[in-house]
Amino acid sequence: MSLGKILYVDDDKLLTSTFSTLMKVEGFEDVVIFNEPTKALEYLESNSADLIISDFLMPDMNGLEFLTEAKKLYPETSMILLTAYADKENAIKTINEIGVYKYIEKPWDNDDLIMNIKNGIERSHLLADLRQKISELEQAQTQLKAYSEKLEDLVEERTKELSLANKKLSGIISYCADGIIIIDSLGNIEQANPACENLVGLPEKKLKEMKIQQIAFTDNKDLNKASPNSVKNTILGLSCDNSEFLVRDLYIRNNLNNEYTPVEINFASLSETDDLKEKFVGVIRDCSVHKETERLRDDFIATLTHDLRTPLLAAIQTLRFFLDGAVGQLNDQQKVLLSTMLQSNEDLLGLVNALLEVYRFESGKLNLCKTVFDVKDLIKQCYNELYPLAQRKNIKFSVHDDENDKELLLDADRAEIKRVIMNLCGNAINYTNKDGEIDIYIKAQNGDFIFSVVDNGNGIPKEDINNLFKRFSQGTTKKRSTGTGLGLYLSRQIVEAHGGKIWVESKLNKGSEFSFILTNTVAKSRVEV
Repeated sequence: MSLGKILYVDDDKLLTSTFSTLMKVEGFEDVVIFNEPTKALEYLESNSADLIISDFLMPDMNGLEFLTEAKKLYPETSMILLTAYADKENAIKTINEIGVYKYIEKPWDNDDLIMNIKNGIERSHLLADLRQKISELEQAQTQLKAYSEKLEDLVEERTKELSLANKKLSGIISYCADGIIIIDSLGNIEQANPACENLVGLPEKKLKEMKIQQIAFTDNKDLNKASPNSVKNTILGLSCDNSEFLVRDLYIRNNLNNEYTPVEINFASLSETDDLKEKFVGVIRDCSVHKETERLRDDFIATLTHDLRTPLLAAIQTLRFFLDGAVGQLNDQQKVLLSTMLQSNEDLLGLVNALLEVYRFESGKLNLCKTVFDVKDLIKQCYNELYPLAQRKNIKFSVHDDENDKELLLDADRAEIKRVIMNLCGNAINYTNKDGEIDIYIKAQNGDFIFSVVDNGNGIPKEDINNLFKRFSQGTTKKRSTGTGLGLYLSRQIVEAHGGKIWVESKLNKGSEFSFILTNTVAKSRVEV
C-alpha cells in the first residue's frame, strides 16, 4: 500500500539522488523528482501529489515562486520549503505569504525530514477529506433549503389528509355496530364508542373511571379478579408475547337492565413496546344470536341422538338374540355378517352416548357425583378391561405406583374419572405399534392426584397438538382416525369440571405422554368428616 505521493524539486542533482535513496529506504515508493521547477509545474497541471517539497534558491524560478503557482493548483496539498540557514528570513516570509506547511533547514536531519513528510501527507489527506465533507454539507444544505421551501405546502397537504382520515375514522367508530374500546395494560378504559356505551349502559365519561374487568366477565372466577399487573394476564389470561388476540366466552353486564350479553373481544396492541404504557384497542362483538344458534343446534343434536338410542339398543339386543341362537342355529357366514352388524351398531351407540355426554357437560346439566374411592382399584379394573386389547398387538402394558400397596383415595366422580382413564389408555393402545410399550404412572403429591400414560408409538406432529382436545379432532392431520373425535374433548371437559388440567407431550417417532392432574382431590379416609 502506497504511503503517499511526493513531488520534490531541487536544482542540486546530488541532493535529489540522496533524497530518492532515502525515500526508498523508508518505504515511499511513489516519489517524483524534478531538477527544474518549470517542468515540475507542467507535471502538476495534469498530476496531483500528496506532498510537494521545493528548494528555495533555484535558477529561473525560486522556491517562493514555484510554491505559489503550485498552491494555485492544489490549495489543500501540504508544502515543505528547504532552505539554507542564511535564507531563514525569506523562508518565514514564504510561510506567511503562501501558507507553506513547514520549512526545513539544510542540511536536514533524516529523522526530522521523514517525520515532517509523514505529517505533511497526513495533513493533505485530512484537508482533502475535510473539503469533501464540506462539499457534501453544502450539497445537503442546498437540498434542505429546497425541501424547506416546500415543507409548508407539504405540511398543509398532509394536515388536510390527516383531518379527512380522522373524520372518516371518527365516523366509522361512532356508527360502528360493534363496540370499540381502548384500554391500557392495567385494564383502565381510556375511550369507548357509542355502541360500547349501549352495551354497558353507561356514558363514556363514566366508563373512563372504570376497568375492563368491571364490565367484562367470564365463567372462570379467577379471571374475573382485577389484577394490578397486566390485563393480558388476568381477565384475558393470555401470553404477553401476542400483539393481537381474540378473547371468547365473555359477558358484558348492562348497568341499566342488569342483563348479561355474551361477547367476544378482538384486541390489538397500539404500542411498539410491551410495558406499562402499552395500549390496546378492542372490538366488542355481540354473540347473542350466535350463542342462541349454537344452543338450538346442540339441543337438536341432543334430542336427535337421544331418540336414536332406543332403536339402536333394540337393534343391538335383536342381533345378540340371533347370535346366541335364540331363534335358531346360524351358519358361519350368517354369524360373520350379524357380528359385523352388531359391531357397527355398538360403535354408533358409542358415538351417540359420547355426543350426549358432551352436550350434558357443555350445557351444565351434568352434576358430578363425587364419592371417596380407591383410585388404584379403579385403575386395576381399567387395566383388566384393556389388557386383552394390548395382548392382541403384543404390547407390554405396565402400571407404576409410588405408593406400593397403600390405598390412594380420591374424592371425585368415579365413573367420569374411569371414562378419562379408559379413553387415554385406549388411545395409547390404538396408536402404539405392534410389540410396543405402554406405561401408566400414578402418584399423589401435596393433595393432588397425577395420572400419566406413556407410549412409544409414532408421536403427534407439533402443529396438531393444540387441536387434540377440541371437539371432533381426529388427533393428527397426517393420518385419518376412525374415532369420533370426542374422546379427548370429553376427557378435558371431565377433568376441568373437577378443577383439574389435562395436557400432552409428544415427539414424532418417539411416542406421547398424556397426563392429567386433579387438584386437592386426595382424601385421607373413606369416611368424610
